[in-house]
Amino acid sequence: MLSACVLIRSERGKFETVTARLAQLPQVMRAFSVLGRFDIVADVEARDSLELGRAILKINRLAGVVFTETLPQVEGR
Repeated sequence: MLSACVLIRSERGKFETVTARLAQLPQVMRAFSVLGRFDIVADVEARDSLELGRAILKINRLAGVVFTETLPQVEGR
């Protein structure tokens, strides 16, 4: 299982709509609003890198999403 944190910048005033749409994606474990350079954080889980990539593309294509940055989890101590 692969996990990633996706930081999302949304169009002004669209963060609630985008967050609701994210909740409908099966790979999104949770999504919540934050303050700062980004508006939303989504925790994403996928079986493999192909599924993770497809999930991130879906997120990027959601109406109201302006920009994303993906932070994949790495194994380590």
